[in-house]
Amino acid sequence: MKLFYAATSPYARKVRVVAIETGLAGRIEEIADPAKVFEPTTALLEHNPLGKVPTLVPDDRPALFDSRVICEYLDANAVGARLFPAIGQARWDALGLQALADGLTDAAMLLRYENLLRTDEQQSDEWRAAQHRKVVAALHRLEAGCHAFPEQVTIGTVAVGCALGYLDFRFGDMGWRKRHALLAAWFDRFAERPSMKATMPPL
Repeated sequence: MKLFYAATSPYARKVRVVAIETGLAGRIEEIADPAKVFEPTTALLEHNPLGKVPTLVPDDRPALFDSRVICEYLDANAVGARLFPAIGQARWDALGLQALADGLTDAAMLLRYENLLRTDEQQSDEWRAAQHRKVVAALHRLEAGCHAFPEQVTIGTVAVGCALGYLDFRFGDMGWRKRHALLAAWFDRFAERPSMKATMPPL
């Protein structure tokens, strides 16, 4: 299998963490794709018409893209731990937590792109405020529920870990840790996992 990824992408990180946790990392050739947001490389476009990372190219089927699809594919082929509970409330809890964490990541990335890619004249204070509210609301929800996060790693906790790692990486001045001490403590423990350490974005 081949994985097109960017070391700074929180969604690519989620896939790479899942690959390690499921015991599949050794079967994947990682291809660091230098594409910019609006300038996908030819190699990536050959497999993903959307030109986005992460993109997984299995040996026996066309490429898969969107981190949720890739993560579920890896889990279905796991040789190690399974991160998607099969049935019952545990499954819905894990999927719901992933959706919340991915929504936080989406809003944070939109904030990043607004500041990075748009001129001062193009930027919107209202737009930034709206995305910031989503980040804050998601953090509040995660803080309130982190005491109930399962001990066993799930796709939900992986998504939360990668979302919070992205905030530390791109928004170190946001101060989310001071206002969400329980969540920060949980993340500090989770970040010690070998899969998280191996996929930390470059400083």
